[in-house]
Amino acid sequence: MNQYVTGTVIKELREKNNMTQLQLAEKLGVSDKCISKWERFRGMPDITLLEPIAKAFKISVTELISGNTIQNANVSANMLRSKFYVCPICGNAIHSMGEAEIHCHGIQLVPLEAEPTDESHRIFIKRVEDEYYVRIDHSMTKEHYISFMAATSSNDMQMAKLYPEGRAEARFKIRGVRRIFLYCNRDGLFSIDPVKGIDGKESEHDDSQEHRELEKVADKLFG
Repeated sequence: MNQYVTGTVIKELREKNNMTQLQLAEKLGVSDKCISKWERFRGMPDITLLEPIAKAFKISVTELISGNTIQNANVSANMLRSKFYVCPICGNAIHSMGEAEIHCHGIQLVPLEAEPTDESHRIFIKRVEDEYYVRIDHSMTKEHYISFMAATSSNDMQMAKLYPEGRAEARFKIRGVRRIFLYCNRDGLFSIDPVKGIDGKESEHDDSQEHRELEKVADKLFG
């Protein structure tokens, strides 16, 4: 059995949950001497105790077996801590509100790290009443395209799935949006603060002179 469920780790989890050996033993239906033996590496818990141990420490059996506990200090699930995962096999895009263990097609996915938008992934944002109209001048071929766009606030996440040969654009309700993301199937995840101009100035995108000039170019490209 994985060493994660024995010895030092059991002791750390027990102390983290402010439990005595006796309290943990009562939850598991074993003796406190048994817990002591585990923590001193003089024994190992039976496989049938996996679920009770996980329940006692308020973690999943998957975490217990994998050795990776999912930390979520913010139980209110702040959307600004959103993480995105993309399966390299099927392109499935998955969102989580914090740390998670995500699998697709038998592969454990790692969270994508967003980079600031660059010249090849420049986002055009315009306020239209209570919405952000977001678009990007980017190829949308079957080989190279924007897979999705998303907008996050502290308590909300909006996501728009895009497809090859479609338009690289989306609309999001403004309602406190603090970050806009886009995922390129070749170059990865990018993000930008919607209230900052594309030149980095503290202004709305549609208020900057540079943006207006770029909008004219984009209008021609998008037809």
